[in-house]
Amino acid sequence: MTRPLRLLVLCTHNSARSQMGEAWLRHHAAALGLDADVHSAGTEATHVKPDAVTVMREVGLDLADHTSKTLHDLPDPWRFDVVLTVCDAANEACPAYPADTTRLHVAFPDPSGHDLERWREVRDAIGVTMHALARQLARGETPSEATLTPPT
Repeated sequence: MTRPLRLLVLCTHNSARSQMGEAWLRHHAAALGLDADVHSAGTEATHVKPDAVTVMREVGLDLADHTSKTLHDLPDPWRFDVVLTVCDAANEACPAYPADTTRLHVAFPDPSGHDLERWREVRDAIGVTMHALARQLARGETPSEATLTPPT
């Protein structure tokens, strides 16, 4: 029996983009039959933003029980098959992972301080990226940033 793929979505505060990414990636992995253990974390922990909960609820994904966490709050934080950073600050602060970890970076704008329409735009862009990532992993392909970046 093989172990599930361990996937991490990393951002600065684990309050919005990485939380949405985790929910989308878990959703798409399940829909595609991909055996995945999906997590999110931040370089620092704060709280999950209410607007993130609101816009994800609109697409049927519930963040209400999610909490903001750092890598140190995760089980076995140095053993992920794929680590995807979703903001530039987290990409710069991301620790070194073993050679067998695929490190990817796709930056999304921070919707904090904007109206819900901006939140929805970021949510949808993250959803497209997470679907592409899950689809490639389900096919046994090695994802690349070029194949994950949503059109602008």
